[in-house]
Amino acid sequence: MDELRVYAPTAILGYGYPEASLEEAKARSPHVIAVDAGSTDGGPYYLGIEPETIRASGQGSAMMEFVGRDVGPLLELACAAEIPLLVGSAGFAGGNLHLAGASIVFQKAAAARGLRFRMATIQAEVDRAHVKEKLRAGQIEPLGPAPELTEEEVDSAVRIVAQMGVEPFIAALEQGAQVVLAGRANDPSMFAALPLMYGFDKGLAMHMAKILECGAIAADPGSGSDGLLGTLRRDSFSLQALSPERRCTVKSVAAHSLYEKSDPMHIYGPGGVTDLASVGFEQQDERTVRVRGSRFTATPRYQLKLEGSKRVGYRAVGMSGVRDPGTIAHLDEIIEAARTGVAAKFSDLPPDDYLLNFRVYGRDAVMGRLEPYRGPLPHEVGLVVEAVAKTQALATGLCGHARSIMLHHGFPGRKSTAGNLAFPFSPLDIPAGPVYAFNIYHLMDEPDPLRHFPIEMTEVGA
Repeated sequence: MDELRVYAPTAILGYGYPEASLEEAKARSPHVIAVDAGSTDGGPYYLGIEPETIRASGQGSAMMEFVGRDVGPLLELACAAEIPLLVGSAGFAGGNLHLAGASIVFQKAAAARGLRFRMATIQAEVDRAHVKEKLRAGQIEPLGPAPELTEEEVDSAVRIVAQMGVEPFIAALEQGAQVVLAGRANDPSMFAALPLMYGFDKGLAMHMAKILECGAIAADPGSGSDGLLGTLRRDSFSLQALSPERRCTVKSVAAHSLYEKSDPMHIYGPGGVTDLASVGFEQQDERTVRVRGSRFTATPRYQLKLEGSKRVGYRAVGMSGVRDPGTIAHLDEIIEAARTGVAAKFSDLPPDDYLLNFRVYGRDAVMGRLEPYRGPLPHEVGLVVEAVAKTQALATGLCGHARSIMLHHGFPGRKSTAGNLAFPFSPLDIPAGPVYAFNIYHLMDEPDPLRHFPIEMTEVGA
């Protein structure tokens, strides 16, 4: 085989894709469909979330609806064309809980369409006893600015996952799976698995996979709810937009090669590094770009990225708008009065037992004190008050007290004794449920790429 075509339908399973793009992909006869289903972009909540929270929030039903809507036509295409469908980071965070929920969605979608196939599910949770053994052996190191890991933090994590590389996907395909549904995975893994199984160049395969994993975000105009077709050859690869209103350009593809990377010339992953220093981009036609020169170098140690999330408390939020120019001019004073008033009201609580944040949208909510532009006063701002504490009742009480102080706080020149804030919602203080934090964001030495990723086969529709 001198050419292998990979269809990436959407940036994340559940984001959707145009039917016209799917039909265009069918016409191009892809050899494999691959799609990412999760990320850490949404923060630690999704990895730490517990079953009772899923039931109370209805998030499980929402996930089933949107993922089921996306996956049904993809399963039909895979079965009709007799090609694999590979999905990574199931259920968004990729833990066993998320994988089990996604498996139900896939089986229901298959049953609704009368489809039959062999499906592999690959778990990605790591046993905490093994993590502690590796920790004692000095085989775990922080990734980026993460602190040194301790055994106490390992124990406090709700769950710990590892990002699998291409090897578990290849193993599942070699065992006869047509559909592979995997837990937490390194983003390019499912896109590069079949090309590497067929012996294509690893540098080209991994670079193409890294771009494909976000679907048409690498096109112009970009979209996370549309797909691309990647065509891998022995000396290069090309990327083509599938929707007529989009096109891949040298600029859009080269820009996406820089996506989510602290080092613009290197893509790091399990087992090695893809070097982009000698890469060239060529506009092949109006909607297609060809790429050459990507190189892969294996690292001396095979390492897996570990992700762990722990519960740190409960959150309440209050949202309001401010249009009175006097209130806006004195907003910092009012916020400080709220902080002081909350500290006095809850003086029996150690300061470390709660968190109180204020974000002023329209002024400096994104950058805070680092905001370089503090020009004339805006005519209106949005205010978000956030409280985090050990119980939901306490968090809601903290938020409510801060809100009530700000609502009625007087300031020089105030003309009215009515409220300073306008509230779009009732209740005014919204209980937001559990709060989680990443407490494991580390690299672990692991010479066996398959060790933590057990594969289970299911005959769906049998």
